[in-house]
Amino acid sequence: MSEKNFIIAGFGGQGVLLAGEVLANAFMFAGKNVTWYPSYGAEMRGGTVNCEIVMSDEEVSEVNKSDADFIVALNQASFDRFLSKIKKGGWMIANSTLVKEIKTRTDINYLFAPITKLAEDLGNVKMANILALGILAKAGKVVSLEALNQALDAVIPPHRKNLLPLNIKALKIGYEYDLLPA
Repeated sequence: MSEKNFIIAGFGGQGVLLAGEVLANAFMFAGKNVTWYPSYGAEMRGGTVNCEIVMSDEEVSEVNKSDADFIVALNQASFDRFLSKIKKGGWMIANSTLVKEIKTRTDINYLFAPITKLAEDLGNVKMANILALGILAKAGKVVSLEALNQALDAVIPPHRKNLLPLNIKALKIGYEYDLLPA
């Protein structure tokens, strides 16, 4: 697999940076070279936050690339901001609970899933970020559920380990979500 670039974006408080850190660690567990690049300005909870993950079998060429293979947009502002950055043939995975299902580009793949609603149904809206990783893993076929589970265990701090089973369940729900229309 050649180099792949991922952007996860949403508003502060959605766990965007944690999701990116989990994805980056999952790639490391899978034996890939990886960079994780968080980006947040003066924004706090409610402002836009994103992170970029670059994964490769070889050395990673650079970060802060001009385009991405996969974008996970957890809110409308992130969808609007990053839609133009997707490479031809790339993927926009959008949280349809908070993002309007509008397809303005014909050269990319869209996947709209009610990520926030699925997390609410699980009983914890804060699991939306991890649920989105499960959807990305299935749609992108770039990382295994096992590597993501390992990464969750490595990244979740000791005082939050009680949330590990719920995070693993969120990953599984995302992974098993029926992605493509019949």
